[in-house]
Amino acid sequence: MASTSTMAGNGFRNFAVSCAILCTALYLGDSMSLPIDRTSSPMLDAAAVAAGKITNVHSDHMFIAEYSHGEWRKARIQPYRPIPMAPFALGLHYAQIVFEGMKAYRQDDGGVAVFRTPRHHARFVRSCERMCMPAVPADLFADAVHTLVSVDAGWVPPGPDSAYYLRPFMIASEERMGLKVADEYLFMVLGGPFRPVFTKPLAIKVEREYVRAAAGGTGSAKCAGNYAAAMYPTQIAKDEGFDQILWTNAGSHELVEESGAMNVMFVIDGVVTTPPVTDTILDGVTRISVLQVCADLGIPTAERQIRVDDLVAGVASGSVSEAFGVGTAAAVAPIKTIGVDGARYDLPLAPGPIATQIRARLDAIRHGREHDAHGWMHHVPVASL
Repeated sequence: MASTSTMAGNGFRNFAVSCAILCTALYLGDSMSLPIDRTSSPMLDAAAVAAGKITNVHSDHMFIAEYSHGEWRKARIQPYRPIPMAPFALGLHYAQIVFEGMKAYRQDDGGVAVFRTPRHHARFVRSCERMCMPAVPADLFADAVHTLVSVDAGWVPPGPDSAYYLRPFMIASEERMGLKVADEYLFMVLGGPFRPVFTKPLAIKVEREYVRAAAGGTGSAKCAGNYAAAMYPTQIAKDEGFDQILWTNAGSHELVEESGAMNVMFVIDGVVTTPPVTDTILDGVTRISVLQVCADLGIPTAERQIRVDDLVAGVASGSVSEAFGVGTAAAVAPIKTIGVDGARYDLPLAPGPIATQIRARLDAIRHGREHDAHGWMHHVPVASL
């Protein structure tokens, strides 16, 4: 017989799926053409964006929709501006907040395309389910992302190192004193030109004291609380001269899990090896894309547990020849140094040949230089330019 907790979990999962179907039906009943309120004071300096001189700032517009009474309503594109939020909004107190990180890329022919919208939407819905939040219909999610990119297409910089970063997120907006699952939410999408956060090979510290996630927790959800809880140990690592933490499993701290801003991969005896996705590891969109790129290139891969002790021994023996992080913000980020229990171990190559090959193939697909065999790119109209 199923446990009470399992039955409750299945009950909410069924509710979330039903909600997604209902919301999709309600949304599809309206026109798929979003109302667009264009800013009267554009900040766009197209020449500066094209020259890569503007980065990590918001673009002129944003998307917003409101959820109440069991449906999404008032979906629109409007000028970027602060939003009204009640001081007792539940999300501000109880962290019912989930988000995604996505990118749009300037194509070599001047067009613009968004990378893997359906995959990001699927993960967003899973995060919403885990945080007891209503699902965003796939059509609404895609329309919000693609329309915003189209309206602000002039903000999309050329590659290969730059892109237009997209931040879909949802927050519980219901005003109420006391803990409860909210009945009202805001779903928003923001964007702006962006450069990779890591510009040099990284030094990462294996974390043996603090924990990012434990089994049964929210580790596989892209929710705000996960990142807030990681800030203190990450700051300690930075004070010690590291760029990022390499998280290990709760309890024994013997198994590699993921890094602070990315999944991790190691080339072990020529095989690109990464920990399997569990409820303590984020199912990275870049991660699964890299594994597919490896298959396309004939590079062997393995998803298996990696022990910290074996990693150290492999670096010393040379069987571990490369290490790199993969993520939307990180892209493919080479790792040069791994710190373990006060000792530092250097890899021979950073970036190594396999990471370089993977990065080149991903860049070629994202910027339209190579055939998009898997249908990852969604091209948006740029007539507004």
